[in-house]
Amino acid sequence: MKNVNVRKLALAGILVAVGIVCSPLSIPIGASKCAPVQHFINILGGVFLGPGYAVGMAFVTSLLRNLMGTGTLLAFPGSMCGAFLCGMLYKYGKHLPFAYAGELFGTSVIGGLLSYPIATLIMGSESAVFGFVLPFFVSSCGGTVIAAVLVTAMKKMKVFDVYLGNLDAEPQKIKH
Repeated sequence: MKNVNVRKLALAGILVAVGIVCSPLSIPIGASKCAPVQHFINILGGVFLGPGYAVGMAFVTSLLRNLMGTGTLLAFPGSMCGAFLCGMLYKYGKHLPFAYAGELFGTSVIGGLLSYPIATLIMGSESAVFGFVLPFFVSSCGGTVIAAVLVTAMKKMKVFDVYLGNLDAEPQKIKH
């Protein structure tokens, strides 16, 4: 059991590192810097590690991106809400489309609405209440499409299931 937790923590650290390294791959839309790789990582974390790890990874990635100057304060509500909803919907629904929908809705609608007070009160940006929903949705779509292709393939091949020690999972055998 302890070995599984170490593996989850190691995988979470690697995914955070990937999020940091890929943070320059962002699209500036208004006051936000939309990062599709972050949404892909949120889905990986939510599906393979669970909602707690996914939210923790989103927080650490957002914090480090802000400290390095490659992110904005709006990264916190967007990425964390998307990661949480993605992880929860997958945990209880056990279907990948639920995880994808959770990331899209959590980031764009919930994260977009929670970004409004941060943008107006803390960042001093003039914006409409729903001003972040569309940009966050566009960013989430990119990461979700990437995740839909890669996570579906990884899930079928049981890549992380074997690594994380799920006893039910066996690697797919190649037929000769």
